[in-house]
Amino acid sequence: MYKRGKLSLLLSLMVLIGCNSDQQQESTKEEQKMVALMSPDFNADSAFAYVKAQVDFGPRIPSTPAHSKCAKYLEQKLQSFGGEVFIQEAPVKTYDGKTHQLKNIIAAFYPEKKQRVLITAHWDARPFSDQDMDEASRDKAFDAANDGASGVAVVLEMARQIQMKQPNVGVDFILWDIEDYGKSNDETEKETTWCIGSQYWYRNPPVKGYKPLYGINLDMVGGESAQFAMDEVSRQYAPQVVQKVWSIASEIGYSNYFVNLNSGSLIDDHYWVNQAGIPCIDIIHFTDATGFYKNWHTQLDNLNNIDRNTLKAVGQVVLETIYREKPAA
Repeated sequence: MYKRGKLSLLLSLMVLIGCNSDQQQESTKEEQKMVALMSPDFNADSAFAYVKAQVDFGPRIPSTPAHSKCAKYLEQKLQSFGGEVFIQEAPVKTYDGKTHQLKNIIAAFYPEKKQRVLITAHWDARPFSDQDMDEASRDKAFDAANDGASGVAVVLEMARQIQMKQPNVGVDFILWDIEDYGKSNDETEKETTWCIGSQYWYRNPPVKGYKPLYGINLDMVGGESAQFAMDEVSRQYAPQVVQKVWSIASEIGYSNYFVNLNSGSLIDDHYWVNQAGIPCIDIIHFTDATGFYKNWHTQLDNLNNIDRNTLKAVGQVVLETIYREKPAA
């Protein structure tokens, strides 16, 4: 009796588990139908590999061999994906009086399309770990895996996807140089010791009258449990773009990253894009409550602290935003 009863119970449990499994699969299918994407699937493993490729050069500090080698790598990758690549070069001075050769890497995809979207990120590395807990490490360079390489990696993976599936709009990518060489306590009006590449681009536009629909800047988009709040500059200059991106993030299941929080003013590369008359937002790991990414400007900003899930969230949201743009009437 006991054995038969036990067997009967096991059979019942197996049937129940089977039913639950079928229900879960059906539920998953329904969820997938509800959030059917117009964009291709963003490959987080591929993006992670692009982070590693940059980090493997060493810190991409201006006027170093690592910087030169990485610039060539980025130019060649974007060309291999079908982009028309232009390097905006110029000698510029940093706050410490040193002169460096600026290299903004610009790539146009489907240049024949009049309606365009601009996606940007900075590719240089800060020369020192001024926020490190260990005072002895503050003069040392760091890998800049998140603060630099992550945004570039998302750009590269998006470029790869855009080559394979054409969106309705053209897409331009700019990889800013010498963004992160600013003075720690910058007291200039607009923190002008930072964002040298985007400032130079704004003051020396390579294409006169360039007016994409909007821009999206990516900064520190690979950290674990990242939270992207809506900063004041983005809300002031590009409120409709903020609403568009955060709504898409919520709709496709990434509201835990794109949080419904406002944050204060940030002078990042998007500020200078906005000065050029292009509504531009910043997707950056920052909230008023927690500040920047926890390993910001420290020795711990390395490959071990890059999270594929965060890369996926950002890449998929931005790709979906691009692919939802409708063709010109």
